[in-house]
Amino acid sequence: MERERSLRERLIDVGVDIVMTDGPASLGLREIARRAGVSHGAPRRYFPTHHALLSAIARRGFADLASRFEAAADEDASPRDRLQALARAYLRYASEHRGMFELMFRHDLLYSGETQPADLPPLRESTLPLFSHFVELVSRHTAERVAAGPTAPPAVIAAALWTNLHGVAQLGAWGSLQLALDAASPEAAPGDDPVDGLLMVVLDAHLGPVNA
Repeated sequence: MERERSLRERLIDVGVDIVMTDGPASLGLREIARRAGVSHGAPRRYFPTHHALLSAIARRGFADLASRFEAAADEDASPRDRLQALARAYLRYASEHRGMFELMFRHDLLYSGETQPADLPPLRESTLPLFSHFVELVSRHTAERVAAGPTAPPAVIAAALWTNLHGVAQLGAWGSLQLALDAASPEAAPGDDPVDGLLMVVLDAHLGPVNA
């Protein structure tokens, strides 16, 4: 049993290495099996479909992102500052691991729960702890800003913030964001990080200005 589990984990390890170095387009079953040193049919013994194996690989990405969120946490910081740290970690992960980030949010994997092994939940459930973390911090932030007047429910604000961050990450990966910002601000210094300034605008839009 332990040997079976070890081989299953090795297949996932190999898949993670492939997506990190060569991108998700290279994640064929035959290539994963070849690099793992097993027969072409071996992955089917542990993963009923190709999607099931890809989902297991993507789940490693969510675990890595969660660990980065934990490392970025500062219990003494304000909810807004903690949200800013999480947002930075999210965008940094998307930039540093584009292949894995793309795999993690593939629609066909997020909604392929029926093909998962019985001991694993649907991949989309891996997003829930991350989103819950955003909701909790938004809730605490809005509670501290009660004098600012009515606001949307924390879950709605968190969803809007996440949507905005994901858009920044995706447009950044495509190069469209940098192109648009360069065209809009040709006077910017070469060392300036336009995404950093954009992040501040995103946070202000969803959480309110710092001094409001």
